[in-house]
Amino acid sequence: MSKRKTGTAKESRLPLKFIKKLVKGHVGTAPQSAPITNVLQPDAPFFAIGDLHGRLDLMDSLLQKIDPSEDQTLVFLGDYIDRGPNAAGTLARLFALAHQRPNQVVCLMGNHEKMMLDFIDDPLGKGGGWLRNGGIATLESYGINGIADSASADDILEVCETFEGALPAGMLAWVRQLPLCWNSGNIWCVHAAMDPGTSPHAQRSKTMLWGHRDFMRADRKDDAVIIHGHTIVGKPTKHNSRIAIDTGAYQTQQLTAAHISAESCTFVST
Repeated sequence: MSKRKTGTAKESRLPLKFIKKLVKGHVGTAPQSAPITNVLQPDAPFFAIGDLHGRLDLMDSLLQKIDPSEDQTLVFLGDYIDRGPNAAGTLARLFALAHQRPNQVVCLMGNHEKMMLDFIDDPLGKGGGWLRNGGIATLESYGINGIADSASADDILEVCETFEGALPAGMLAWVRQLPLCWNSGNIWCVHAAMDPGTSPHAQRSKTMLWGHRDFMRADRKDDAVIIHGHTIVGKPTKHNSRIAIDTGAYQTQQLTAAHISAESCTFVST
C-alpha cells in the first residue's frame, strides 16, 4: 500500500533576509510625510520690520525702499533702542509716525523697551539689567554721558530722573502701552517668540518678549504663522510656521522688512 501524507499543505515562507528588512522598516513602510508649510492668509497685505536698535538711518532708508501705500500696515517688531547710535531719534520718529498714522503704523514692545521701563520704575533693582544690555547707548543718545552699570546708587537715581525728564511729553506713556503682538488673518507679529504648543491667544508676556525654548525647533500644530525679531539671523528666513527678520541692523547695516500678502512673503533689506 502506498503511503499517504497527512496534515496540511506545506506553508510558503518568506526569505529570512526579507523578514529582517521588513522588521527594521526598510521594506513596505509608508513614506514619511513632508513638513507642513503653513499658508499665509492675512486679511490684507502688510509690512513687518525687524529690530531697529537705534539705527534711524537704516529705518529711513528702508521705508524709502519699500515705499508703502497708505492702506498697507507697517508693523515694527520692537527693540527700537539700545546698542545703536540714535535711540532718541528712532523713538521720536516712531512716536510721531504712530500718532500721524494711527491706522497704519503699529509699534510692538520689545524686551529692550521693557528693560528701559524697568530702569525707570526700579533703577536700583531690575533697572541694572538695562544698563548692562545697551541702555548706556540710549542714555548717551539723549546727551546723558558718563554713567556705567557699576555707578553708585545716588548716581543711578540721578541719571534715571534726568532720563525720564528728557523724554518728550507723552512718550513714556506711549511706550508703556505698546502691544505685545498684532495679527492679521492667520499671521501673528511678535517681538521674540510664541510657544508653539499654545494658542496665539493664550501666550505669556514673558514668552513674547524674551522667547521660548521650543520656538525655533518645533513647528506649530495649527495654521498660524509667527513673524518675529529678537533672534539675529544671517538672512531673513521663512520656515514652516515661522518667519525671522532680525538681521542685526545695529552691527550688520542690514535692516529687513517682510512684505506679507496672500500665499506670499517677500523680503526687502537695506
